[in-house]
Amino acid sequence: MGKRRNNESSVKLLKGALHKYLSSLYGTEVEIQGVRQLTGERVSEDLKGFGYGWPYVIEFTVNRKSRQVVLETMRPEGFGHDYFSDRASILLWQHSAFNKLPRHVRSVDIGAFTVDGGLKSLGDCGEFFIVTEFVEGRLYHQDLDRIKDAGRLEKLDEQRCLALSDYLAEIHKVKRKAPELYVRRIRDLVGHGEGIFGLTDSYPQGLGHVDEGFFADFEKMCVEWRWRLKGKTHRLCQVHGDFHPWNVLFREGTDFTALDRSRGDWGEPADDVTAMSINYLFYSLQKHGKLTGAFERLFLLFWKNYLDKTGDKEILSVLQPFYAWRSLVIASPLWYPSLPLEVRRKIFRFAVNMLEAEEFDFENVNSYLG
Repeated sequence: MGKRRNNESSVKLLKGALHKYLSSLYGTEVEIQGVRQLTGERVSEDLKGFGYGWPYVIEFTVNRKSRQVVLETMRPEGFGHDYFSDRASILLWQHSAFNKLPRHVRSVDIGAFTVDGGLKSLGDCGEFFIVTEFVEGRLYHQDLDRIKDAGRLEKLDEQRCLALSDYLAEIHKVKRKAPELYVRRIRDLVGHGEGIFGLTDSYPQGLGHVDEGFFADFEKMCVEWRWRLKGKTHRLCQVHGDFHPWNVLFREGTDFTALDRSRGDWGEPADDVTAMSINYLFYSLQKHGKLTGAFERLFLLFWKNYLDKTGDKEILSVLQPFYAWRSLVIASPLWYPSLPLEVRRKIFRFAVNMLEAEEFDFENVNSYLG
């Protein structure tokens, strides 16, 4: 991806840790002769200054035979390599793929640096997994289910709505100057498998109310929004990434825990705000065919509180493709197979009208349903 550049980031690599790793890898004691950059420059005896993103040649003997291997990492400098999980996925793929191609350099192992400077082999791993703490609570969508059935709000419903809005206003205060991460997030919004293109691909053919022509036009509008938004890199902030009622566990009162943060630490605040607020519209459409009553109260409460706390009026002119993306989710026959057709139609009208709007009038949402 272009010429290599000096990289400030480095790992504390101890010669003892490298010896332990190679001995484990080859199943016997090895003797390290030296470590040098691929360009030829020798690394000091204590291996200080071992930098991420540079390839290093390690010379050693094993069973009295001289060997050389190259140890290389990746730098987080754009090109979809921004998060360590991006870099891990690329390296894992390379390890599995290099040895399948004739006349390709062979991969010896895939590993990771531990927090204390050690090296851990992952060469024999299969599927990865994650273990999290267990948290008590009830998913927030159960509150929305109750409101839809009862047709009225309790005081706690308003308090919880404000708590969610406050939470987003608080986490969105954390900003970062990293233009490539904002551009990445907007690109992923449109082109990622979990984004707009991935969602349109997931719709089955023969639905009747939407067809390939509709989705082709829809995607074109989203691409135009990508180019409209990618320059707004000043908006980059801390985000959750999938903040919806099935990812929030409430306990007593307004005490809650967020679940399943997705797609990276940094992004556009509209991502989180639209992911939650569209559900007030979604539930109201199922109950009333428009935004009204209890859910309109929650929608307006959520939005007014967020804008009051953040002062982010610009969000009203950048959220359009995020609402379009979330519309594809809630209108999907995969996740909501029993949703009435007229509700699906209104969701798509909302999405298209969003993409055509210069600025979102959150106090006049029903105008986007026609």
